[in-house]
Amino acid sequence: MVNGEENKEDYLNGRGAQINTVNRFLKNSLSRAHVEAIDDWEETSGKTSFIIGTSKSVVNKVDSPDVGMAYSLNPYQGCEHGCIYCYARNSHEYWGFSAGLDFERKIIVKKDAPELFKKFLEKKTWDAYPISLSGNTDCYQPAERKFKLTRQLLEIALAYKQPISMITKNALILRDLDILQEMAKHNLAMVFVSITSLNEKLRLKLEPRTTTAKQRLKIIAELSKVGLPTGVMAAPMIPGLNNHEMPAILKAVADNGAKSAGYTVVRLNGAISTIFEDWLQKNFPDRFEKVWHAIQSCHNGEVNDSRFGMRMRGEGNFAQMIRDTFKLHCRLNGLNQEQVQLDSSQFKVPKNQLSLF
Repeated sequence: MVNGEENKEDYLNGRGAQINTVNRFLKNSLSRAHVEAIDDWEETSGKTSFIIGTSKSVVNKVDSPDVGMAYSLNPYQGCEHGCIYCYARNSHEYWGFSAGLDFERKIIVKKDAPELFKKFLEKKTWDAYPISLSGNTDCYQPAERKFKLTRQLLEIALAYKQPISMITKNALILRDLDILQEMAKHNLAMVFVSITSLNEKLRLKLEPRTTTAKQRLKIIAELSKVGLPTGVMAAPMIPGLNNHEMPAILKAVADNGAKSAGYTVVRLNGAISTIFEDWLQKNFPDRFEKVWHAIQSCHNGEVNDSRFGMRMRGEGNFAQMIRDTFKLHCRLNGLNQEQVQLDSSQFKVPKNQLSLF
């Protein structure tokens, strides 16, 4: 959209974001401001590029009290899935990129993640607290098919008997069923599958490079068959867009073996507000105002609320309706009856150091 007018020929199919927002950390940046400008505008390549990154550490302590994890491990930064609402978009600005298209096109690959993970686990002070694999971006995004970092990390976790929780929306996780099944025998792993919509047309707009809802239900079924605790994150619920699907999502995952469920209400913090607003205007112009105001109604008149304990659930009548629907249908489908506790007592550094080669 340029100056408020949509040019359908400019819409990038297969991408969530349709723009690159300005990086707040950079003093200078380029953007296309006027379509009628005299100078030609040269678009950057639409292909995904992979950038090899290095880090001092790969396991991060999570201080936020309402995200359900204490430590996270992310082998990739940026995500080709292109989920328009993704909270991780803002973190791409720390790497000097935009939270918009750059987040989907420029993927940072931490090839040293397996070695760094081993070093972290061998710290004398480490107490084997469960680590969340995919605390920021999806560890089974398309890049994993090529680089196989997630599989290496799981092999290390199994060798050290380190408990791992995971969240994904990609069926590539079934490639690693052999490792996950072995971890399940020792109560070392649990997996949440993210499902935002069972409507394929909406899924393609919201999450253009993710696997279908049908495939995600298959993930839950296959993992449950081998004894792995599975759950669903019905997230985010976007009022006026997909919140009505909550009952159907919870029933479908329960029918396929899920035992746990969670949800969040969408919040549009930082650059995500601009990215999502542009996307919503282009894809749902007829209900833009309705959806936008419904989101605001969940966050005290804003589209974002940074208060812990409130930011993920929202407040107000619409947020309460979503909360009540979630609780009711969890009860009707037998979800969240028991809390899964992974076993940290088996952790031990192998005597024969695990080779990564």
